[in-house]
Amino acid sequence: MQGHPDVIDCLKDLLRGELAARDQYFIHSRQYQHQGFVRLYERMDHEMQEETQHADAILRRILLLEGEPDMRPNAFTPGATVPEMLRKDLDTEYGVRTHLKAAIALCETHSDYVSRDMLRAQLQDTEEDHAYWLEKQIGLIDKMGLQNYLQSQAD
Repeated sequence: MQGHPDVIDCLKDLLRGELAARDQYFIHSRQYQHQGFVRLYERMDHEMQEETQHADAILRRILLLEGEPDMRPNAFTPGATVPEMLRKDLDTEYGVRTHLKAAIALCETHSDYVSRDMLRAQLQDTEEDHAYWLEKQIGLIDKMGLQNYLQSQAD
């Protein structure tokens, strides 16, 4: 089934972003594990798996629309400290949210309602799960102080 070229190009960009988010969560989760922050490791490992699922859905849609996927993740710089990693992950989610909203509008314009609905589900996950959880963690650091927060994340 031939998809609209603009929609396919947009999906390719989204795929590269999801792959970058997955890789960023991968390195951050392993940094948390290495530092002994088991709860952060488990959550970010879960987020990495969800980003992989998002990328898989987009990849499958590109292929169905007869597009050529671009599997090169966007460039990113991982964080070094827990607050920096959380902030970078939140900034990534805000960027994903912005791109998803634009992609949903583009799909509407070209009457690609299947892609639109897939992206709406990803937007909901981004806003109600990923970004919300990260905002909450940053807020906890502000309320509890970094040392208390880090202690609560160790097992």
